[in-house]
This record gives sequence, C-alpha cells and structure tokens, in this order.
Amino acid sequence: MSPRARARIARRTLFWLLVAVILVYLLLPFYWAVVSALKTEAELIRTPASYWPQRVSFANFESVLGNAAFVRGVLNSAVVASAATLLSLAVGAFAGYALGQLRFRGKTPSLYGILAMTMFPQVAVLAGLYAVIRLLAMPSLLSVTLSYLLFTLPFTVWVLQAFFRGLPASLLQAAQVDGATMMQSFWHVLLPLTAPALVTTGLLAFVKAWNEYLFALTFTVIDRSARTVPVAIALFSGESAYQQPFGEIMAAAVLVTIPLVVLVFAFQRRIVQGLTAGAVKE
Repeated sequence: MSPRARARIARRTLFWLLVAVILVYLLLPFYWAVVSALKTEAELIRTPASYWPQRVSFANFESVLGNAAFVRGVLNSAVVASAATLLSLAVGAFAGYALGQLRFRGKTPSLYGILAMTMFPQVAVLAGLYAVIRLLAMPSLLSVTLSYLLFTLPFTVWVLQAFFRGLPASLLQAAQVDGATMMQSFWHVLLPLTAPALVTTGLLAFVKAWNEYLFALTFTVIDRSARTVPVAIALFSGESAYQQPFGEIMAAAVLVTIPLVVLVFAFQRRIVQGLTAGAVKE
C-alpha cells in the first residue's frame, strides 16, 4: 500500500472517529434521560448505576402524564412559544426585508443595534422588564410571550435580513417594472422565496421559547396557572421534602423533547433549504 493511500485511510479513520465521538457526546444525555425514565425509584438510587433498566417501568411516564401542573405547563408552553414565534416571524420578515433589500439612512447602525441586543444576558434586563410589566399590570401569559421577543425577535431579524440580502436584486427590480408596489413585491415575490428561511428561523425561535426558563419563572411566580413546562418540571416534588423525583423529571424531559424532534423531522427538508438559502447570489 502506497504512503498516499495509507494517509487517506488514516484521515478517513480519524474523521469517522471524530464523528463517533460527537454523536456519543450529543446523544448520551438523551439516552441517559430515557434510561432513567424507564427505571424504578429503587433502581435509580442503586449503586453502581446500570446502563439499562433491569425491569422496564412506565410508572414515571404515567405519573407525569397524570400531573395536572405538567399538562397545563405543556399547553402554556405551546401557546406562548407559538405566539412568540409567529410575532417574531411577522415583525422579523418586514424588518429583514427592509434591512436586506432597501436602502435608507441608519441601516448599518440599526443592524449593529439588533446584533448588540443579542449579546445582553437575560438577567441584565430582568429587573427592569419585571418592573415595566408590573406597572402595566399585564396578564402572566401575555407578559411571558412579549418578554420572549427580547431574544427571538433580534435573532429572527438578523437571520432573515441575511436571507433577503442574498436574494437577487433583479427580482425586486423586475416586480417594480411590472408596476408592483413595495408591499406587493415583498408579499408576492420575495416572501414566497424565503419560505425555507422562515421555517428554519421559526423553528429555532420556537425551540428557544419552548426551553426558556428564567423569564417564565419570574413572570409566573404569582400566577401558578400560567407556568410553562420548564418551570413545572423544575418544581416537581417528591413524596417527602428530602426526595428528588429524578425518574419523573427525566420522563418529563423526554416527553417535552419529543415535539421538538417531531418538528425537526417533519421540516428537515425545509430546514436544509433554509440553511443554504442565504448562499443565493446574483
């Protein structure tokens, strides 16, 4: 075997070894959550820990599905995450169109301002935002939804403006030559072309809102009926004050991850198209 062939085999071996390490790193937490959810309480605290339950039990899943606070949290998360995503896409599409296709004074500072908004940690704006929401006396679900726009909207605008900027300017010019207004050009010409980008951005914004914990915990501290599912899971309690229901927590984590996995598989083709749509050039 020639030295070049040996080098090629070595590179390929190292590549697949790296892929295997990454897969183990990414999938092991989810695997451990599933295994822990299928174990009984006695087996969870047994040492040494086993990598597969000796007796598969669905008691943790039954307990979680029978928990009214968890079910209500799932419904609240679905409503809040969907509303925040739709609002982010509606506003972000217009802003992305303006920043990506139009020319106006202050465009570059606006882009840098949007980018700067994504750099602030949530805890830095939490106190001021809570004071404003208390002053306006907003309902808990509405306050959580609007607070989520602080991190979903800048992300959506920044990503969508890159997709709009990647579209050929000749499309907009041709629509204007045919007599279309700016709004008609946006709605009938450019927006349909960005459907993969909208799906990709919307899904990522939905995942961010679905998994958010800090804002949801703060703005629902009084109204327990408005708690989202991350807060509901964090507040699981055992039969006694000294018992931590690890099995139920893992079962709940698996259940709330399933919708996200289903969405990714359902829109995987659109996601791939959206990830490459920004590469379109004139």
